[in-house]
Amino acid sequence: MKHLKLMILAADSQSALKAQKSGVDRVFYDLEWIGKNERQHGRNTVKSNNSIDDIPAVREVLKESELLVRTNPIHAYSKAEIDKAIAYGANVLMLPMVMDQHDVEQYVEMVAGRAKVCIMIETAAAMARLDKILAVPGVDELFIGLNDLHISMGLTFMFELLSDGLVEYIADKCNKAGMPFGFGGIARIGEGDLPSDNILGEHVRLGSTSVILSRTFKGVVGVDKNACKIDLAVEVQKVRIRLEEIDLWTEAEHMENRKKIAQAVDVVIGKIQNR
Repeated sequence: MKHLKLMILAADSQSALKAQKSGVDRVFYDLEWIGKNERQHGRNTVKSNNSIDDIPAVREVLKESELLVRTNPIHAYSKAEIDKAIAYGANVLMLPMVMDQHDVEQYVEMVAGRAKVCIMIETAAAMARLDKILAVPGVDELFIGLNDLHISMGLTFMFELLSDGLVEYIADKCNKAGMPFGFGGIARIGEGDLPSDNILGEHVRLGSTSVILSRTFKGVVGVDKNACKIDLAVEVQKVRIRLEEIDLWTEAEHMENRKKIAQAVDVVIGKIQNR
């Protein structure tokens, strides 16, 4: 099993330090805002209000975890944004909403080897041009953005991409090209419309190397007298233990897991369509 890097969104130094102490591999600092409200209007998604000038405070506390900064899509001031993020200490820069290989070439040229480059595959156009994107020198890894990709493709539920084989299509191409890749997010173990256990099974089967820990890993669970704060370190350890268990699955167990995913996705789609 390849090591699965766990990433979590953090907007300040306190949450970044907590993530590092809890064993999270990468702190994800999000700068993307261009076009996001229009694409995801009315959807229950996380939208960033982070400032690039707050990166140094986050960088200062990170001694073990990597700092990944998602910039905006290619725009008029991309070079200045990239230069500043690198100067402030980003280890990895992530480019969202890629349309073609030319976007990737521009980005790689602007980064100029000063940080790792992670390219997001989250548009139908990028999927159609995947071979050309994979051929661009200077890309270190890909990340499949299930939310925007399912919107771009006109699908009902983002995990249709997993149950219908589109993630596997991208994974196969990445594996053949020797390109590390990750996809989507997971809820805490035992939770989620599509249980995190099932999703982790596909990360292992497909050879994924990164996943985002969702907002269920933060805050408080329960209500009133039963309310309790989530212990991030405990929840991260649960993920690691589950991954070790999944690594022992037989091929038959992986195939059974795929069936469970397809069934769960169909249930969620039915609920969405009947609202």
